[in-house]
Amino acid sequence: MADPLSCAAADLLPLLGSAANATAAAAFICGRFDAVSSRLSEATYAIDNTYLLFSAYLVFAMQLGFAMLCAGSVRAKNTMNIMLTNVLDAAAGGLSYYLFGYAFAFGSPSNAFIGKHLFALRDFPTPTADYSFFLYQWAFAIAAAGITSGSIAERTQFVAYLIYSSFLTGFVYPVVSHWVWSGDGWAGAGKIGGSLLFGSGAIDFAGSGVVHMVGGIAGLWGALIEGPRIGRFDHSGRSVALRGHSASLVVLGTFLLWFGWYGFNPGSFLTILKSYGTRGAYYGQWSAVGRTAVTTTLAGSTAALTTLFGKRLLVGHWNVLDVCNGLLGGFAAITSGCSVVEPWAAIICGFVASCVLIGFNKLAEKVKYDDPLEAAQLHGGCGAWGLLFTGLFAKQAFVNEVYPGRPDRPYGLLMGGGGKLLAAQIIQILVIIAWVTATMAPLFLALHKLKLLRISADDEMAGMDVTRHGGLAYIYHDHEDHSNLPQFKMTRIEPRETPTPEH
Repeated sequence: MADPLSCAAADLLPLLGSAANATAAAAFICGRFDAVSSRLSEATYAIDNTYLLFSAYLVFAMQLGFAMLCAGSVRAKNTMNIMLTNVLDAAAGGLSYYLFGYAFAFGSPSNAFIGKHLFALRDFPTPTADYSFFLYQWAFAIAAAGITSGSIAERTQFVAYLIYSSFLTGFVYPVVSHWVWSGDGWAGAGKIGGSLLFGSGAIDFAGSGVVHMVGGIAGLWGALIEGPRIGRFDHSGRSVALRGHSASLVVLGTFLLWFGWYGFNPGSFLTILKSYGTRGAYYGQWSAVGRTAVTTTLAGSTAALTTLFGKRLLVGHWNVLDVCNGLLGGFAAITSGCSVVEPWAAIICGFVASCVLIGFNKLAEKVKYDDPLEAAQLHGGCGAWGLLFTGLFAKQAFVNEVYPGRPDRPYGLLMGGGGKLLAAQIIQILVIIAWVTATMAPLFLALHKLKLLRISADDEMAGMDVTRHGGLAYIYHDHEDHSNLPQFKMTRIEPRETPTPEH
């Protein structure tokens, strides 16, 4: 809570002069002033805390969006499985982040690599953080785990989900968030004390790298080590579409994620009742929060439209599923620089994010990489583009507002700020790739060697709902799913000739 303003009776005596009972009057005025100041300070804290809690609820609602998106993107025979994994991402992630993750991320005072206090929230709350902040950061952690679950859907053993989700939310993700978002971390633009990376620090305001790249790169390694689903590529290596069973669920999940992103990006300010006092009497952090919501909206909308027309030119269809993924790719990209770029720049961000997603999807087909939700391409590829975008288009005035205290801080290369910020962004991309590869790839390899990663071919063809979860989510028939049918040659049966009256 902010310290209330103070009043001393001695400071008022010169104003009251030699009036009778001046000392008593000064004491009375100061007493009332201190009471009002204390109430204002409490109100400020309550407003900021309510804003942060509401943002946490919005980010948590994204978990429902992920669940619906994943359910619609897989075949009906695996619906219960993917829904259960999304539930347990939140549940297992909640315990692992409580026990270890938050301490590794924000356990200050600490070193530049990893936090070392506040395990299991011991000695919490602190002077700088309350329980609402923990809840908000937990919602971010389980979002990273949810990204990974999409990449390895329809062929992964349930125990592997529990292991990787706990490891990702309890260790891998928290270390990266410590580097960038903790005041002790070595890479972040908000580092307290000491010199910044290239005099700038990496700007990843809401997590294009910290959340999306971490989840996407982890999913990439999981899917690579497991290999593609049965039937995804035919014997000649050609791509075969294994379509999800419900476009309605995909669209519902997309809109829920869109709604939750307004807690993800604008909510990352953590407070709202703060005045910058630099550009107009009523200009404050609330305006920056609104601008962040606008840039988020424009990037996603542009990416959706670019994907719509781009895929129409490539394949000849107006495909709502591609549009939904394009929209999410735009959101993943703008998440890094949403608070420090102009709205017009967000349109550029969304346009390029769509191109990145389409390009990575083409590459995935060529190398026979199978990701049912395009999670690695979308979150990993577009997240990396988002970091580069920030290094190119961050505006000086906005950077100084969001990261105050260093007026000579570098900003976007194309905005005249030199290349130091872009260099810091590139370092962040490379380090995240290296860290997630060094931690998650060995984990998936170990699970693979122990035969704990992929289900059997028979179980995969029959569907995980029946073989692993006790029954189907609902009665269905996958007309376009031939992975569970015996491989036999279909012969055409000629109809019998109908006798005529003459015969």
